[in-house]
Amino acid sequence: MQGKVTTEDAMAPVYCGIDVCKERLDVYLHPLGEPFSVANDSGGWRRLLRRLAGHRVAMVVMEPTSKYHRAAHRHLGSVGIAVALIAPHRARLFAGACGQLAKTDRIDARILALAGERLDPKVASPPTAEEEALEELAGARAAAVAERTATSNRLRTTTCAFLRRELGNRLRGLERHLERIEARIVTTIATEAHLARQAAIIRSIPGMGPVNVLAILTGLREIGRINGKEAAALAGLAPFANDSGPRHGQRRIRGGRPALRKALYMAAVAASRCNPELKAFYQRLRAKGKSAKAALIAVARKLIVLANTLVSENRTWTSARP
Repeated sequence: MQGKVTTEDAMAPVYCGIDVCKERLDVYLHPLGEPFSVANDSGGWRRLLRRLAGHRVAMVVMEPTSKYHRAAHRHLGSVGIAVALIAPHRARLFAGACGQLAKTDRIDARILALAGERLDPKVASPPTAEEEALEELAGARAAAVAERTATSNRLRTTTCAFLRRELGNRLRGLERHLERIEARIVTTIATEAHLARQAAIIRSIPGMGPVNVLAILTGLREIGRINGKEAAALAGLAPFANDSGPRHGQRRIRGGRPALRKALYMAAVAASRCNPELKAFYQRLRAKGKSAKAALIAVARKLIVLANTLVSENRTWTSARP
């Protein structure tokens, strides 16, 4: 009968798409065709689990939306439900491929459920409390650095004595604020054994400083559990082919995680000067006619692949040169 779920339906694998916002979770169960909504709070998560309990859930698919998906992700993971995260732009491309041009929360939930079945995205483990705290601290540090730069720029161009005093006070306050954040970052990494070990391994690579380490720990939580090509792609440092018929276009990097890519590019600048192997690699590329930027991107790619390998093997960097 219409509206009834048979035993056969209940035993079939069900893909659950969840569109997340601050107040609500819009849910769609595929292939059952069941849409519903719950509050994005502890009561809503319990209600969601009760609705899923009668089905064999193959996967739950969500988009990472700031921090509003994290608690639901942890709640689902705590009872053994596999959760995959799909980047919003990838979900929209998939919707377009399906001919779905309209966009609503309910439609988005259905698209995510279909993506779970057809794209088979990788399951993502929820961050620990320490990892989530570290991500928030990294975001706060980046915001404080940006505000310090903006305040410093205004101070240099301001001639009003009153404003110069106010901006000077603000700048000193930001410096103290930044020092406290960075001290807490060090403490947070040190108190979590696996974070401390990963940080020590990455920091052992010449060219990697504390800011680069922080960017990798927060921007590539998968480090050590993926291969080098995947690490480079997630960092936005993998060159993609651009060929068609007889034409062989220039390969370019694209996608990935911008903050991580930026940090690795800056690390590459340092590594091309102080890391003996990567310095020689950079010089070979330049001698072959590669531009400085292309050579630095190649060094950055080498850095993330090297860091991923060292973490997976649980060993620090040692020079291959005698």
